[in-house]
Amino acid sequence: MCGIVGYTGSSSAVPVLLSGLKRLEYRGYDSAGIAVNTGGSLQMVKASGHLEHLMERLKSTPLSGTSGIGHTRWATHGAPTDINAHPHMSNDGQFAVVHNGIIENYAQLREELTENGFQFSSETDTEVIVHLLEYYDQGDPKVAVMKAASRLEGSYALGVVCARFPDTLYTARLSSPLILGVGIGESFFASDVTALVRHTKNVIYMEDGEFACITPRGIEVFDSTGAPIRKTVSRVAWDVEAAEKGGYDHFMLKEIMEQPRALKLTIEPRIRDGRIVLDEFESFRAQLPNIRKVVITACGSAYHAGCVGRYVIEQLCRIPVEAELASELRYRNPIIDSSTLLIVVSQSGETADTIAALKECKARGATVLAVVNVVGSTIAKLADYVLYTWAGPEIAVATTKGYTTQVAVLDLFAVWAAEALGTISAQSCADYVKQLLSLPERAQRAIDLNPGIPALARQYKAADAMFFIGRNIDYAICLEGSLKLKEISYIHSEAYAAGELKHGTIALIDEGRLVVALACQEALFDKMMSNVREVKARGAQVLAAALEGNRRILSQADDVLYIPDTDPLFLAIPEIIPLQLFAYYMARENGCDIDKPKNLAKSVTVE
Repeated sequence: MCGIVGYTGSSSAVPVLLSGLKRLEYRGYDSAGIAVNTGGSLQMVKASGHLEHLMERLKSTPLSGTSGIGHTRWATHGAPTDINAHPHMSNDGQFAVVHNGIIENYAQLREELTENGFQFSSETDTEVIVHLLEYYDQGDPKVAVMKAASRLEGSYALGVVCARFPDTLYTARLSSPLILGVGIGESFFASDVTALVRHTKNVIYMEDGEFACITPRGIEVFDSTGAPIRKTVSRVAWDVEAAEKGGYDHFMLKEIMEQPRALKLTIEPRIRDGRIVLDEFESFRAQLPNIRKVVITACGSAYHAGCVGRYVIEQLCRIPVEAELASELRYRNPIIDSSTLLIVVSQSGETADTIAALKECKARGATVLAVVNVVGSTIAKLADYVLYTWAGPEIAVATTKGYTTQVAVLDLFAVWAAEALGTISAQSCADYVKQLLSLPERAQRAIDLNPGIPALARQYKAADAMFFIGRNIDYAICLEGSLKLKEISYIHSEAYAAGELKHGTIALIDEGRLVVALACQEALFDKMMSNVREVKARGAQVLAAALEGNRRILSQADDVLYIPDTDPLFLAIPEIIPLQLFAYYMARENGCDIDKPKNLAKSVTVE
């Protein structure tokens, strides 16, 4: 959540900071600000609302200097106002700070600092940090940062500037992502690599408990005792064009259309000579027969990918599989032990609840497999094994290719594990591998089969609420299709297992209510038609999804989305794509901010 960026070098800091903040907009925010060292003093400009408001203020209050920090804030403590926007400055004007995360003991610290004469101007938890810096300042900002950080409980990625040191930035990290950029005669930090790739592809990933001093001449990383740490400089594999719209009106539409290519990059390198080869996981093959239970945990769309994975892994491997919301699992007393495989799914690898659930289950002896997109992320480092989705950067807040590549990795794992366990025949394995290899083509076919989705959106745009119904994997897809719609169009939407309609939900079906009925599981088609008749009898309009060539659906549905014929186990990928497009065009028809929906953040790094 939020975004931070810092720069020091020979160029004007303001354009670099604004460029970085612009690339972090996708994370979600409701205010923004920057602070620049003007050569012995700090100047700060902040504004609530979109980044454009900050840019307007900078026209009337220009800042000059070659080092500074910036922030896009998503309100947690205090309303999204100018005063609560970051950065925050110390009473003596010597320090300014930007912060991602949550300071859990801020109330106690605020009381202590107030008693010591410090004056607070905001409602934020972050302001205690900058006053702690002043409190501990005895001439060396590095020491002040370390002492202040030692008092903080919770999570933080900190960026600090000190007026007395015009070309130096200071950073600290605990349970919140922070990346350092290594340039030539200039250096950077940011909460996400997308803010850096226009300037440098050489980055350092900071670990929990580490600090850094950043100057144009280089970067020094050190531990909590102040001892230097040797860090590896990594090279970002993708270029800046991957984070550009590429002619599309929105990043979300671009990323929907990128899914066939993203799936190809996820699947094909892991299939060799007709077999699935998971290099990252092969050493676990011998331990697999000892696994008695699989638990998949995640949040949001990643959880919905896990719901699909539950059906596929259980069906192929004949092992009990649970899909658990990480925010619930972390607070239970789960039955987890050394015979449990925990599969943790997260696009960013920094999801706070998922990290907490991972730690809890690992402490109980579970083997942890992470499915993530971001190399070097916290979840990737905590896990025993990692399968990267290789989806490339995803900018729109509402995930699309992130979700489908997560499903693809879970599908790959299911077939690989079933072969290793001997629960499928060699011929079945070969057939499944062919199906997996065809998924990129089927994803493209799902797009091509449904050119009328924009017209459907115009037809249904006035809907104030709708329901998604399905059975088996179709139900898991309903969860994600419904979430996509509500995320970006703000239309109330609920997903239900179709068999549950008569157990209460059908009371909400009235004249003209739109019901999206997924009927792509052929073995359950007749059952779904019974459910469709139930809602039609009560006046509902039905938008159905059915396999290409299915004519029976036309007798009941008002409109139909067609899905290319695919093995029932792997239908989630081609089936979700028309629902993503439907959500996109519904939001567009209603004038919504599609890439940055209100109140949402791309990566939820606080509880």
